[in-house]
Amino acid sequence: MSGDSDDGDDSVVPEPAKKVVRSVTPAYRGRPDAEMTTIGIAYFLGLVILLIPFLPFIVVVWVISKITGYFARKAPTEELPGGGSR
Repeated sequence: MSGDSDDGDDSVVPEPAKKVVRSVTPAYRGRPDAEMTTIGIAYFLGLVILLIPFLPFIVVVWVISKITGYFARKAPTEELPGGGSR
């Protein structure tokens, strides 16, 4: 009774669904949200204007960290005899 066998019964097999709608409400068609885009751009520009004065300090700290990292890699390491550490 699997339906695959050819017994001679003329059972009606339903066709597969062409479109499945999982809601009773109409589908939402998205639209561009220009208002939120404008608010996002204004927020970004405000942050840039606030952070520009800090840019020289950020660059100085970055350069100092690169220089100290370079010298830390070049410094000789002190190894104790016998393979132990302090």
